[in-house]
Amino acid sequence: MKTIYALGLVIAGVLVSADSCDQPIPTSDQKMNQQQEVLANEAVQEVGMPAITNFQEKRMMKSVIEARDRTIATTTYVMAQNTGQMFKLCDSVGYGLPYSTQFTNPDKIVTHGAEGISVIPQADPNGLFSPSSAEGTWVFCLDPTTKKDKPVYVEPRVIVAPFPLALTPVEFNK
Repeated sequence: MKTIYALGLVIAGVLVSADSCDQPIPTSDQKMNQQQEVLANEAVQEVGMPAITNFQEKRMMKSVIEARDRTIATTTYVMAQNTGQMFKLCDSVGYGLPYSTQFTNPDKIVTHGAEGISVIPQADPNGLFSPSSAEGTWVFCLDPTTKKDKPVYVEPRVIVAPFPLALTPVEFNK
């Protein structure tokens, strides 16, 4: 009886090792991710979460988002790249829109049947693929003739303020 039991254990061991041969070997990135997850869990257990009670930054972000949603008169300035001086570009409406802002989700999920899913880029409604980052900004400047706001593409760094700024030229490269 012991011989049959021992033989069963050997066969089971062979089956387990044959099963493990089919398993992919974890990559070094996967091993590091597992170790990082263990450390992160230990940190949460040891330190815990910050004791935030006022949520001031969340309130500030809410105010920013609400201000961006209103039509507000602003003034837009650009910085001269070579001197660091600020110059008024135009009276404007709103806070400017980064060129890389996309109207639709930049990614879409596609299924490949039994092979699974993947994420691929998705075009904007105009059929173009917006960049994930860009230096430009769309500013709605007031046309001096018609006083209607029109989009102006601005490539240098901009400052958009809800009131005129009293700027004195400042040189940053002294």
